[in-house]
Amino acid sequence: MEWFESIANERIVEAQLKGEFDRLPCKGKPLPPDPLESVPDELRMGFRLLKNAGAIPPELELRKEMVALEDLLRCCRDEEERRELRGQLTEKRLRYRLLMEERGWSALGAFEQYEEKVEQKLTAAPLPDDGSAKRP
Repeated sequence: MEWFESIANERIVEAQLKGEFDRLPCKGKPLPPDPLESVPDELRMGFRLLKNAGAIPPELELRKEMVALEDLLRCCRDEEERRELRGQLTEKRLRYRLLMEERGWSALGAFEQYEEKVEQKLTAAPLPDDGSAKRP
């Protein structure tokens, strides 16, 4: 990683000498927070390269597809189409969980267990009376 830092430092020095930083629109203002600051240092550059190339990790792609399917389910009125969307969503969730378990990240998905209850609480939708949810 040192070679990459040395190349970057050389380019920064060259740009400073050419005056390329003199008239930047945000000169003198703090940098925006790094969206990847929670990613470990050894993975951050790889994530940044993937992001800049327009590629995202498979788990994020699956999560994005799951959110889209959930949105479609909320709007769907046709029962046959809802059944098909639920099947697709179940398949994506299963693939997502398997991928997370392969990577050892299964313990990080606690929110998924409660996602539906939290969403219903936030949208003030009544909880199904299956005995599993305790009301305050």
